Order: sequence, then structure tokens, then C-alpha cells
Amino acid sequence: MPHWAAGRVVAGVDEVGRGPLAGPVVAAAVILPAHAIPEGLADSKVLPAPRRVALDLVIRAGGHVGLGQASVAEIDAINILQATYLAMRRAIAALPVAPAHLLIDGNRLPPELPCAATTIVKGDGCCPSIAAASIVAKCWRDAHMCDLAQHFPGYGWETNAGYGSKSHRDALRNLGITPHHRRSFRPVHDILYQEETATG
Repeated sequence: MPHWAAGRVVAGVDEVGRGPLAGPVVAAAVILPAHAIPEGLADSKVLPAPRRVALDLVIRAGGHVGLGQASVAEIDAINILQATYLAMRRAIAALPVAPAHLLIDGNRLPPELPCAATTIVKGDGCCPSIAAASIVAKCWRDAHMCDLAQHFPGYGWETNAGYGSKSHRDALRNLGITPHHRRSFRPVHDILYQEETATG
């Protein structure tokens, strides 16, 4: 990256979990070593889970990583876009080294960033540090949803990561809504409305 050529510390930033019906939205910020970029970095969505986990370990061992999340309550209070920005700012703040420039996946910059930043559309597929952030964020969130699944069985979070699969939607109707469901999201909101109507 040209920012590296200028001798500046650059962090890639990406998020996972904007679409699920349950669980937090999670962002990662990653500063990779300039001369030791891990091989095989790619958009986390196209990598097999074992490969993601292996790369996550390599990224954490050789780079600087910051993680941030926004809770379900925050998502419901400020909307998913603003919660995503909040998670990104928290991830950047959690970096052990302050970056001079940020490379952010997408086409919109979060407000109130601590330094200059550039957006890169589909950056998780072409920019190593953004791909690394995508991998770290997805690995952390998937593990978190697996842990939640142990406490709230039946929703399939260990396999669907909180996304609205048919089995997850069926479980919502049959088992009800948990504290980890996003009540502002339409499928969850509609079930709440039906319950209120039935008991009203």
C-alpha cells in the first residue's frame, strides 16, 4: 500500500454481523507487519472455517489486532449502521499501536475517526489488512455465537451464527425471543407484535 511506502502505520478495518437476527455486530482493526503479510488472506466469507481459524492465529501472532463490538441493545437503540460505526471505532481504539491511516471496507466512512481514512469497496477481497480484519472479526463472532448457543439451544447459532436461516426463524416462532435477539429487526419485531396482539 502507498501508505506503507510513506512509512506510515496503516490499519485495515472490517465488520461482521450486520445482517443476523441475533448477537452483536463485531469489528476488527488489524495492522499487519509490512514485510511479512500472511499468505492466503481473503474475504472471510469465502474461506473454509478451518482455514479462517488458522489464519486468525497467524494474524494475531504477527500483527496488531483491535476488536470492538456493539451489543444487541445498542443495535436496537441507534440502528445497525450506527452500531457498526461504533464497533469500528471501538476496534480502532483497542489497537495497541495508534495507526496513521485507516483502510475501511465499504464506501462510507464512519464519523469521528481518530485519523485519516480511505474506503475500499470490496476491500476484504483485495486489501490484505482489511481481509485480515474480516477474518479476525468473523472468527471472534462465530466463537461467541457458539458459546451463546450452549446457553440458548435450539436456535442453531453454532451453525447459522445468528443469521435468519429457516431453522432459526422456526425456532423463533416455536421457542420465542431471547435477550440476544435484535428486536428492531423485522422478523423479530413481527413475532413480538404477534405476541402482543395475542395477549392484548
